[in-house]
Amino acid sequence: MDTTTTAMTTSGLEGVVVAETRLSEVDGERGRLVVAGHDIERLALIARFEDVVALLATGTLPDAAGREATRRALAAGRVAAFERLKGCGDALGLVDGMDSLRASTAHLSEAAGFAAPGVLIGAVAVHVAAWARVQAGGEPVAPDPTLSHAADYLRMLGLGSDAARVAGLDAYLATVADHGLNASTFAARVVTSTGSDLVSAVVAAIGALKGPLHGGAPGPVLDMLDAVGSPADAVAWIDGELAAGRRIMGMGHRIYRVRDPRAAVLERAIAGLERAGLSTGRLALARAVERAAEGALRLKHPGRPLAANVEFYTAVLLDTLGIDRAAFAPTFAVGRVAGWCAHVAEQRAGGRLIRPASRYVGPARAPLY
Repeated sequence: MDTTTTAMTTSGLEGVVVAETRLSEVDGERGRLVVAGHDIERLALIARFEDVVALLATGTLPDAAGREATRRALAAGRVAAFERLKGCGDALGLVDGMDSLRASTAHLSEAAGFAAPGVLIGAVAVHVAAWARVQAGGEPVAPDPTLSHAADYLRMLGLGSDAARVAGLDAYLATVADHGLNASTFAARVVTSTGSDLVSAVVAAIGALKGPLHGGAPGPVLDMLDAVGSPADAVAWIDGELAAGRRIMGMGHRIYRVRDPRAAVLERAIAGLERAGLSTGRLALARAVERAAEGALRLKHPGRPLAANVEFYTAVLLDTLGIDRAAFAPTFAVGRVAGWCAHVAEQRAGGRLIRPASRYVGPARAPLY
């Protein structure tokens, strides 16, 4: 029997289980994200990015010594990547940050010392920060290996690395580090399943993350908030957009049927930044727009719940930290690369070659003459 023509097809592989993982579980019905046994809303309260990197790698949260070992590994990666920046060709001059990150990462190799996940995680932060500095007319800033990953990333961007900013960025990086078998993570696992190397898998993941249906919405959310202007105008603006048939950015998710739990984490982190005196005034606006959009979408699509996703408050958080909106998607990669590396290790340990079937729907076989 030809299974390629009789097997059930599922558009986008939705609902098809292609891997078993201990790394994270996404519960779209209840709005939960569990990372290695920890609910993200609690994990982001108690963990730094280094803790989540270690958790994904080992399955347990590290003690103080384990956190320091992870910090040193990421710092070594930052130093090694900075030393090789001149070998990245014109990658830092590319206008699109994801193009730049893909190109600069592709210049790395396991033979040059980038086989270890911690080293590659550190490299991604250096590449993004260096690109952002060059685009702003400056020079790349050398990493400081004594700092935490979040603090050094902010410093390399030329932003303040005070405790409040570092805590805000730590919360963000920890929150986006892993999220089930999303498109970029699946791309990394497919490449790994062929026996390829870690760098190749991460480059493939970066290419997937570049797509606007995956990692490209935080910037447009900020554009939307700018267009709304004030909380008082939120309802009228949302109603006008829906009447014109336009999409409301940052609302709805492929998996979640309720509010994305990561939105709650990031909203809380923004509030913390505001209490520290780092307000941009956008939190109140974002909350008003979210309420207006959720209400209007409920009326328009009563059978299809659409609530805020992670990108809605990502835009406000990264803007409050002072990160340029052109660097939003690359900064997402700075956190998500931890999950990519963990999935690569998991795929290597027990996965087969990923080779799904397809159903042929072309013309019938032509007769031979």
